Amino acid sequence: MALHTREAKLDLVTKSIKHFPDFPSKGILFRDICPILKDPGALTAVIDLFEEHVRQTHPQVELIVGLDARGFLFGPLLAQRLGVGFVLVRKKGKLPGPTVSVAYKLEYGEAAVEVQEDAVAPGEKVLLIDDLLATGGTMYAACELMKKQNAEVMGCMVVIELKELNGVEKLKPNTLFSLVQY
Repeated sequence: MALHTREAKLDLVTKSIKHFPDFPSKGILFRDICPILKDPGALTAVIDLFEEHVRQTHPQVELIVGLDARGFLFGPLLAQRLGVGFVLVRKKGKLPGPTVSVAYKLEYGEAAVEVQEDAVAPGEKVLLIDDLLATGGTMYAACELMKKQNAEVMGCMVVIELKELNGVEKLKPNTLFSLVQY
């Protein structure tokens, strides 16, 4: 059955997210997107909603940039629909060839993300995508990485935003589009 309204698509996506209390540790409520991936209708709804948003607000986008690792699930599908390229932002040490990296702070320590040196051209208009925005650290680092490459960050997109963690504040002045908010 094809879903025709935005509301019906959002409802299907929201109902497809599974909740796991106390995972990966006590006190955490984990939101699992795996059921979305298992259901072709729910996955189509996610990509439809992202595509509609991009076509309405960022029709000039040239690249979709997916964050390691779940941004890799949605990003290529969206890029294909839009007729634009897709680029990976990975954890440091995972990409071959010359890379550019940006370090960022975690709760306990530091991490880094990187992109292949020639993956993004100066001035390219990019949108970043991931499955979830929590504290915003990884997405912020990916935005900084794109700026380091002299790309134009047009915005960030996620399936799920955990509003209580206020990660969107870290992304400013970049905008965030989220399908589902908790």
